[in-house]
Amino acid sequence: MNSKQIVVIVVLVGLLMVSSPMFAHHSMAMYDRSREVTFQGTVTKFRFINPHTQILFDVEDGNGNVDQWISFSPSPNRMRREAGWNRKTIKPGDRIAISGYIARDGRKIMSTLKIILNGKELNIG
Repeated sequence: MNSKQIVVIVVLVGLLMVSSPMFAHHSMAMYDRSREVTFQGTVTKFRFINPHTQILFDVEDGNGNVDQWISFSPSPNRMRREAGWNRKTIKPGDRIAISGYIARDGRKIMSTLKIILNGKELNIG
């Protein structure tokens, strides 16, 4: 093996080591994908930020208790390019129905599958 081949192998191994955290980041293992849930709620904040847009919303149960949830959606770039979203697509105070997979560990977070705003389903890209 000559020195050029060794350098190529070292560089490839280095690139693989650096890229492995990216694959871990995009795992869906934290969500219970065997069960899709839907919540009706009121948006408290919409974050059109990287790496994932976030919708913070309140869900009221029948007894007047309010749970605060966060729903993660694709990146702003993807949502802008594929679905026409911008920072004003969803606003605090909007009433939404949002479907997705919730976290396995009981945290009040979810991965977004579908959003209905004003009776219309929004494309999430």
